[in-house]
Amino acid sequence: MKILLHTCCAPCSIYPVSVLRDRQWMVMGFFYRHNIHPYTECMRREEAIRQYADSIGMKMIFQQDYNPERFLRQAAFREAHRCHICYHDRLHAAAKTAKTGKFEAFTSTLLFSRHQNHELIAEIGEAAGKTVGIRFHYEDFRSGWEAGNQASRTLGMYRQQYCGCIYSEKDRHFRPKKTT
Repeated sequence: MKILLHTCCAPCSIYPVSVLRDRQWMVMGFFYRHNIHPYTECMRREEAIRQYADSIGMKMIFQQDYNPERFLRQAAFREAHRCHICYHDRLHAAAKTAKTGKFEAFTSTLLFSRHQNHELIAEIGEAAGKTVGIRFHYEDFRSGWEAGNQASRTLGMYRQQYCGCIYSEKDRHFRPKKTT
């Protein structure tokens, strides 16, 4: 099978790529970047996935341009639903890219993370696939969480500490002072 793998970052790609290739599937990566803030973070992630893909001989498609304003306009005043908006954007872009590239299916490294909403990803991925006319391959890659993370450490990969959006970055750093 020829499958397009939406890749959010290099560390989250290790296990899914391994599983899919073990089935003798032809895997190509797709890096979507409009949701990643700031630009320097986006470039660090892109460089890490470029290096990893080169090291394992995986072809990649890199989204051109950088338009975080689009994501921010969609998420403004809907911050509680920002993940839904982000999943929608990424998975629809992956579906369109897979359809254009004549892939048989598409999937996402988001399905590797224990921090992501798998039910919502599956729902949005299925809907994106139906809308575009390509199959979404759902697979729970979380069983490889420890092995994938250990492999990324061993490889010395850049390991980001938040999903990529400005809201997640704030949640990571900002701790309101408790008033007494």
